[in-house]
Amino acid sequence: QRFAYIVSHDLRSPLVNVMGYTAELEQAGRIIDRQMTKVETVVPDLVESDALAAVREDIPEAIGFIRASTEKMDRLINAILKLSREGRRNLSSETLDMTTMLEKIAASVHHQTESAGGEIVVDTLPVIDSDRLSVEQVMGNLIDNAVKYLEPGRPGRIVVSGRDLPQGWVEYSIADNGRGIAPRDHERIFDLFRRAGRQDQKGEGLGLAFVRNSARRLGGDISVESTLGEGSTFRLKLPKRLTLDETGGLNE
Repeated sequence: QRFAYIVSHDLRSPLVNVMGYTAELEQAGRIIDRQMTKVETVVPDLVESDALAAVREDIPEAIGFIRASTEKMDRLINAILKLSREGRRNLSSETLDMTTMLEKIAASVHHQTESAGGEIVVDTLPVIDSDRLSVEQVMGNLIDNAVKYLEPGRPGRIVVSGRDLPQGWVEYSIADNGRGIAPRDHERIFDLFRRAGRQDQKGEGLGLAFVRNSARRLGGDISVESTLGEGSTFRLKLPKRLTLDETGGLNE
């Protein structure tokens, strides 16, 4: 966590400089373009077509690529800091009505689900004692992913179910009939900044890494079963009751 925090801040300093000088280059390009327009009006033969193309096409295109890359790097740095902050937050345990929680999460993405011609079905889920914020973030990420990767042209269906397991455990399943995940990517999708399949959706490859990190912080874990082109089922296993020490850390 400390390493991530230091690296993120050290990376941000030169990034801010790159972003600042990019803006200056953009402004300089506009000034040169205005000057060349004046010259072109008064003495057209003096301005070469290659010079005009460089100022009006090549330079703006290059600046656009630089800006897109710096914005992506900024999002990655923010993602690292988010993981670092979550790792330092003290946990607290309370009784969670998981059915109500998931119904609210489903309602929050109703517009996206409806636009994709899909539906989210929430079964009656087992109650647990755990950290509300962490569980909400985990479930929110899993539902967002399921909606995001529904297969266009096929009525989408996402089913959230749960069951009690022996020895004080509970398992929640988020099953969808979306695009699915290739077998080689079943574990890699939980790595930082790793994404699977075609990259036609926004994201930095942080969501599932955050989910697994949070699940393990709560004393549980997550796995996936998936068939490419048919859908995926994420299985979240958590202790029925989260036991914490005096500092808000997991009591092993």
